[in-house]
Amino acid sequence: LIRRQRQMCIRDRPKGEKLRQAVKWISACLEEEEGAALDVLITQAAGRFNLSPKDEAFLVSFYEQGKKG
Repeated sequence: LIRRQRQMCIRDRPKGEKLRQAVKWISACLEEEEGAALDVLITQAAGRFNLSPKDEAFLVSFYEQGKKG
């Protein structure tokens, strides 16, 4: 199970420094405030880190997969 999770994390790892920073920032926000609205955080991160629509879509799928797994 741990090996599978590692493979998933490696495969789904965000590409590009701005995207990595956005994931770290969103994750920190979610830890600080459990009830934070993910869609709002993703929109804020897109503006804050100057992400493309493709990057924003990646964030949505990344966090949706996290909810399922």
